[in-house]
Parts: sequence; structure tokens; C-alpha cells
Amino acid sequence: MLRTTLAGLRLHKSRYVTTVLAILLGVMFISGTMVFADTLKASYEESVMGSATGVDAIATPAEPEYVEGEDPAEAVAFDEEQLERVRDLPEVASADGMLEGRAVLLDAEGRAVGFMPPAAVSLGDASRFSAKEGRLPEADDEIALATSTASSTGFEVGDTVTMLDADQEKRDFTLTGLVNFGVDPNFSMAGATVLTENVVREIAAPQGYSEIDVVAAEGTDDETVAKAVEEELGATAEVATGTEFGEELAEGVGAQTEVLRIALLLFGVIAMFVAAIVIYNTFAILIAQRQRELALLRCVGAKRGQVFRSVLTESFVVGMVSSILGVLAGIGIGMAGARFAGPLMGTDVTASVVIGPGAVLSGLLLGTLMTVFSALVPAMRATRVAPLAALRTSATASGLEKGTGWVRVVFGLLLFAVSAGLIGLTRMTGPDPAGLFIVTGAALIAFVGVVVLGPLLVRGIVRLVGVPLRRVGVPSMLAVDNSVRNPRRAATAMIALTVGATLITGYSVVSASLESTLTKTLDEQFPVDYQISPQFNPDELTVGQEETETTEEGVEGPVEGTEEGAAEGTEVAVEDEEPLAELATIPSRVREDLEKESTVSKVFGVRSDSAEVAEEGVGGPLESMPVSTYVGADMGTDLTADMVEGELSDLEPGRVVLSEGYAGGMGVGDTLTLVTPEGDLELEIAAIAEDMQSLFGATVSEEDFVRAFPERTQDDTLMIRGAEGADSAELREAVYSAVDDHPTLQVDSVAEMKNQFSQMMDIAFYTIAAMLGLAIIIAVFGISNTMALSVLERTRESALLRALGLARGQLRRMLSIEAVLLCLIGAGIGIALGVVFGWAAAAAVLPNMVFAAPAGQIAVFIAVSVLAGLLAAVLPARRAAGTSITGALASE
Repeated sequence: MLRTTLAGLRLHKSRYVTTVLAILLGVMFISGTMVFADTLKASYEESVMGSATGVDAIATPAEPEYVEGEDPAEAVAFDEEQLERVRDLPEVASADGMLEGRAVLLDAEGRAVGFMPPAAVSLGDASRFSAKEGRLPEADDEIALATSTASSTGFEVGDTVTMLDADQEKRDFTLTGLVNFGVDPNFSMAGATVLTENVVREIAAPQGYSEIDVVAAEGTDDETVAKAVEEELGATAEVATGTEFGEELAEGVGAQTEVLRIALLLFGVIAMFVAAIVIYNTFAILIAQRQRELALLRCVGAKRGQVFRSVLTESFVVGMVSSILGVLAGIGIGMAGARFAGPLMGTDVTASVVIGPGAVLSGLLLGTLMTVFSALVPAMRATRVAPLAALRTSATASGLEKGTGWVRVVFGLLLFAVSAGLIGLTRMTGPDPAGLFIVTGAALIAFVGVVVLGPLLVRGIVRLVGVPLRRVGVPSMLAVDNSVRNPRRAATAMIALTVGATLITGYSVVSASLESTLTKTLDEQFPVDYQISPQFNPDELTVGQEETETTEEGVEGPVEGTEEGAAEGTEVAVEDEEPLAELATIPSRVREDLEKESTVSKVFGVRSDSAEVAEEGVGGPLESMPVSTYVGADMGTDLTADMVEGELSDLEPGRVVLSEGYAGGMGVGDTLTLVTPEGDLELEIAAIAEDMQSLFGATVSEEDFVRAFPERTQDDTLMIRGAEGADSAELREAVYSAVDDHPTLQVDSVAEMKNQFSQMMDIAFYTIAAMLGLAIIIAVFGISNTMALSVLERTRESALLRALGLARGQLRRMLSIEAVLLCLIGAGIGIALGVVFGWAAAAAVLPNMVFAAPAGQIAVFIAVSVLAGLLAAVLPARRAAGTSITGALASE
């Protein structure tokens, strides 16, 4: 039986070409994903570990214990005395501290870089970081940048870089090198600059050393030196070897690569699922076509078990060969992804390509086992072929031609009803991330319903669209008849395309709805053309009050808060840190200049603070509440929001508008009492606004805000609307001219924000569509395979049609229309399901979702489906048209 099976494979290998391609593509995607993710993770680890293992031990300030009921305390940085004690240890060859603060970096246009200023650090000789390009700064007029910062600003080694010092004065530096800070979270978000220790103290005013890096003395291992440093610094420090420190960082970024791996593998699983459908359909047709062959084996003594094992052996050989090819192709794809996709993701892939056993074994096992599993049902059918079938005059695929019984119809309709019920449940519960799982379950149940009712759907749709096609010509009429001749086979072939179409359409609906919803939100939250806000600097969240303090005797160097070089025992002014009463604001001159511009029609400001809520006015457990006012805005006209209760235009002195999340059960007409530094402020609730809108917390009139916070005389944010008909370039010039003297003010264009978001969504859509496109490609191979096997089965029929006068071109046209019909049915059902489940998924997570169905993208997908059908029929049609008429009629 084994020799017979292998001989059959060699004889009919052309039948398995598309099946091999389907398996190969699925395995390639999974193995390629694992190679790419493993290589990316290794690069992360190499970047982190390479910097961390440059030293033998790293000490960081210990995090203070959290005391319930108190605000979390911050870790206390190391001082000069602690650094010197570490340096004096016999186990230490050298040690340096890292000063760390934040300082404003200006780009080439003189604007502050980033929402938050980059870190300003000093790196000594014993540091875990080194220059990737050029060298570290040695003089006070030199600077090095993080590679990420240089990339975002366009600066190169040798350029002049400008920063602002503590007095907001510009200082120029020569860029001497670039430093790869890797994925260290302290530097990866806002970027970093490297300066000499003196300059960092001058412009960033760090409180002490944020880290001490240690190189062990000769003959001392890293664990010994780490233990010595830990004993010296005691409970004030957390000490780890360089390797341990790097592994901890690498573990954190490893989680990111795992998320990436899971996301990519999800697309691989989808591809394999579609491939499984193709494989099942292929083996089902092959077994049906080989009924006489299998029956003949039974006649000559083959047992049911031998026939069963023979079919599974075929599937095993096909799956193993295809999986080997898929793994090899996947390694190549993974290498290409690491080479080209890594930089696109902002990651320098520095490690060698990692080909782990998991990538190889998972591809081989998954591809082979899936193929064998997909062949189980056809193998069972093969054992039921009676020996007497060998005596029949012809072999048919009767096993695939059963009708659709009422049990199947009832079961299919029940599945659709359950799916609809689950979607209705998500709409009743409102937006909730957990609703995505329910929608996913509903989609899977609907897929099963499509599989169950597939033959009925094919027959009904073909009969509907077949009415006009029958009048087009003989090829179209024959194609319609052929499509409904074996609806189960057609349904099995189209389901693979239906899965891909549903996923792509569903994601396009989610993407379009998300874009529409966020555009509406931006329009509500930023009903203007430009917004100006100060750069956020967390180091400025403390202000000082002058007190006196005596310097510690015997401490060398400057004492924190003193002038450098102060004599011992003298009283000097120091800063006693307290919470900042007000954040950075916008100078009133900026607003005045903008109001003079003819291109500007409206300027209004936002001022915010917070106040405690008196217990008697609270319906919920609120302790404090953000309070805002919009200076110069006509509420309800310049600023709008969806209201739960009341009208926004009712806001006036003595009244307040609350966002729903802060209402705490209160309603319009109730009294809210705010406890402010100037005393209690009683306000009548005028309206309740929906959450996720432009209003947040309590919104009061300008008069009430001044009563509560008289010291807040400047705006936190400015909003600018252009005059009607104003030239956009002139408006932009006017806005930027107003902030020329204030480089730390950030200018955001709402139009640019929308455009950037739209571009981001388009990139995400086309990336995911390309990945899901793999499933579509496999589905097309499946349809092509079905057509090819169908042509083999109908060889004599095609020859008879040719003998009756059907031309070669007409035969090719008939098969092409048949394939296009199949693709359109699968795509049409998938598009319908995709729109429904895309809407449900978007509504499950987006409050106030604005539904949008991208008609253009759906039209393109329909056109692609037609093209896919034509391509799927090319080879089968050529083969059918090229078959000899007499030869086919003469063969049994």
C-alpha cells in the first residue's frame, strides 16, 4: 500500500500544486514571523545588554516604601559623598555618577523639541553608555545626542545645536557624537542630550546622581563588587550587576516583542485556517474523483484501515514537503523583515538573524499536522467506498453532491440567531473592551453558520444573479448551471475567500469608524485651527521658598541649593520644594499680538486648576475636581459638546457645567460647593456634559474662576480660529510669528493633527490589509485548485461541448465566469459579514461611535475579487481548451 500511495503521488503530483502552495504560504508566514520577532528581540537585548554590561555594577536610588494615606515619595538621588565612598572601595577600579535633568533643545527652526524636554545627562569614563558615532563631549561647548533625538531633528555630527539654559537664554554647542540609549525607558520616550557635568548642573539643576556605574578592580568579579557597593550604600540604593540590570531592562522590552509576535502570529493562524479549508476541499474532491481507484484496491484485498492509512500517508507527505519549503521561505521572509521592516519600526536590528528551533519545529509540525487533520474526513469517506464501485462505468463526485436538508437549514439559521443575539448583547451593555471578545465569538459562530448554509447560499445567490447572465450568451448560461451543479463543493471553495473578505472588510470598517469618531472628537475638543500650549517639563513642578540652611561641615563641593563655593558654616538661600501652585502659562503678549492679526477671527484661552468638593454637595466619593474656564469663548458657539442634561449656553456666573464622570449622581439644579484657597464657592449645576468631550471636570465662568483662583491670571492654552476666507499660509505665519520670542510654546495645527492621524490610520490599514491579503492569496489558490480538479473531472463533458460546437474561447469564458461567480459570492458574503461585525467591534469599544463604511475600499475589494476569479481560472481554462476532443471522448 505504501508503494501504491507513493506511486499515486508521483503520477498525480500536478493535482497537489495549489495545495502545496497554500500550505507553504501559511507555514512561511508563521516561521517568518517567529524568525523576525526573535531577531528583533535579540537586537533589543543586544542594545540593552551591550550598554549595561559595559560596567560591572550599577547602583540606582532605592524607591521609598509606600505609606498608605500619603502621597508617594520620590527616590532620593545620590550625592557626591556617596559617590566618593564607592570610589574608595578596594573592589572598585573606577566609578562615575550620572547627573540627570531636563533641558530644552531647539530644532533647526528654533522651536522646542518634543512635548517634553529631552533628558540632559552627563556620562563619565565609567558609564554604561558610549558613543555609537563620533565621541562624547569633552568641553563645555560640546554636546552629544541620543540617536533617536538626532533622527527626529535631523542633526548630524558637526552641526551646531542650540539649547536653552535655566534663564531661557540660548546656548550653542557643537555636536560631537551620537549615543544609542537603547530602550531604557528613562531616555527612550523624550530623547536625551549628553553634556559635560558642569553644563548639566548649570542648565538642568539636577538634585544629585540618578545612577552610579562601577568598574570592578582587577581580579574582582561583578557579583563581588556589586555586593561591596550594596553594603556601602545600604538601604538607600538598589545595586545589580551589569548583566542583571541589562536582563531586567531586556525583560521589559521583551514583552513588547512578545506582543508583536502574538499580533503577527494571529495573521499566520488566519492564513493557516484558510489553508486548512483549501486542503480539506482538495482532498475531498480527490477522494470523490478516485472512487473507482479506491474501490479497485478494495477488490484486490485492501482493507478499510489500509485505505484510511493510505490517504493519511498522502496528506502527511504533501504536508511535510510543503512545510519544509514553507520553513525555508519563512526564514528568508524573516531575514528580509529584520533587514527592512525593523528600521521602519524605529528599531536598529543589530543582532544576527536568529533561527531558533521553535521557528523551524512550529512550522513543520503545524503545517504537517494541519494537513493530516484536514484530510481526516476525506480519508473516512474513502473507507466507505464499496468494492462494487469499481465495476461502474464512471466515477463521480457523488459524495459532494448531497443536497441541503432541513436539519442543516434549521441549524444554520439557529447559529445566525445566536450570533445576532450576542451582537445585541454588546449593544445593550454599552462600550466595553470585553465586548470585543463577544463580537469575536459572534463572528466565529456566524462563520460556522456560513459553512452549514453554504450550499443553500450558493444556490440561492447563483439563481438570483444567473437571471441576467443567462441572457448574455451560451458560456454564461453554462457557467451558471455548472455553479449550482455541485453547491457543496462551491461553498467549500468560497468559504476560504469569505474568511479573508470578512476580516479585511471588518478591519476597514473599524478603521474608518475610528477615524470618523476621532475626527468628530477633535472637532469638538479643538473647534479651532491652531492651539498653543507650553512645553511640559516635569522638573518644573516644584517652586522654591527662600529659607536658610547651613552647609554640612566637611562636605566638598556645592551643597544642593547653595551657590557653588560657599564657605563652610555660612548661611545661604536654599529652595524648599513644595508643590507648584501654577504650571507654565502663555504670556499675555502672545494673545494680544494674535488678536491684532486680520487673519485671526477668534482667540480664547483655557485656564485650569483643581479644587476639593464639599462633602454635602457630592453624590459620589469625589475628593477633588479639575476646574476650568474658557476666557473669551462664547459657550455653546465657540465651544460645543454633547450634553446629557441641560444646555452649555446656560453657563453664566454662579453656575457650573460638569462632565458626566464627575457629576457623582447630581443633576441640573443641584448645588455644587467647591473648596478653594479663597473660600467655598457655591455653584448651581447648569448642565451635564457627556464624557470624552471637550469639557472635563467642572467648567465655570471667568468671573467665578477669578473668585476661586485670583492668582491664575494667564492662560494655560490658547485656541485660535482663522478668519473666514483667510489664506492658510498667512494664518500659519501669523500664529508662528506670535510665538517667535517664546520657543518653548508648542503650536499644534488641528488640520495637521487630523492629517497625521489619517496617515497613521492609512498606514495601519494597508499594513494589516497586506497581512490579511495572504489569506486572500491562499483562498484564490484554493478556488484555482477547485477549478482545476473540476476541469479534470469534467474532461469528457468539456470535450462533448466542444464537439457540439462550443469554441475554445467560449469554453475558457465559461470557466472564467464560473470562477468569478464563486469569488464574488465568497467576497459578497464576506463583505456583508465584515460590515456587520466591523460595526459591532467599533461600537463595542468606541463611545459615541460614528459609523463609517469605506465604500471606495469595498469597491476596490470587489474589483480585486473579480480579478482573482479570472486569475484562478486561467490555468484550468487553458487546460480544458487544449484537451483533445477525440482523446477525451475515447477515454473511459
